[in-house]
Amino acid sequence: MYAAERQAMLAERLLHEGRLVVVDVAGEFGVSGETVRRDLAVLERDGIAQRVHGGAVPARSLLGETALAQRETQYQAQKKRIARAALDFVPVGGSVGFDAGSTVEQLVELLPADAELTILTHAVPIAAKLTTLGEADVHVIGGRIRGITGAAVGQRAVEAYHQARIDVAFLGTNGISDSHGFSTHDADEAAVKRALAEAARLVVVVADASKLGAEPVFTFADLADVDVLVTDTGASDHALARLREAGIEVLCA
Repeated sequence: MYAAERQAMLAERLLHEGRLVVVDVAGEFGVSGETVRRDLAVLERDGIAQRVHGGAVPARSLLGETALAQRETQYQAQKKRIARAALDFVPVGGSVGFDAGSTVEQLVELLPADAELTILTHAVPIAAKLTTLGEADVHVIGGRIRGITGAAVGQRAVEAYHQARIDVAFLGTNGISDSHGFSTHDADEAAVKRALAEAARLVVVVADASKLGAEPVFTFADLADVDVLVTDTGASDHALARLREAGIEVLCA
């Protein structure tokens, strides 16, 4: 296999899996670790990879918006743990708002079938899953559906949340940083997320550790607007300390 072919395969895998480990790649391709590191150096030079200890992750410039179906296959074990931990924040007999997102979807799948909740959501895939809850009062927020996330967006969705008051909102995010807050890639989706957060007495963000440090364009919440972050144990102590200093309760599952 030519180096260019191998590098193309590595680039595709990196974008789909979110990480490459030098030892694993070397064994699979039957090359030395030094060869893999040279390949990763090329990908980094081309703006595709960012080298880290033992491997590489996608370059920040490429951490754009991915389709929901693709996100559902990434960090599955972490998202399941996050969802189980976040379940403790679901009220008994109260009202809940669910944002779009693969980690939020994992949480919804854990809700007991007899949960007596009033639920609002603008996420079509999540609304479909909520049909299995026989005792819940489910309200689907309408608007223009973004195919890439399955979320309803637009003024209609924003106004619906402005008219609501709920106990807990569970939100996903594409990025978390102390300087840019909680952010996402689309302005319309950011507006709906912001409205949902403003409608809630308690705002819980569920996000795997890969979101820490990422800064997509559109902020939907400042650090002060979020009460709880549930993430996984891959998050760095330094990043978590900054969030706790800002007053956020941080749980690592």
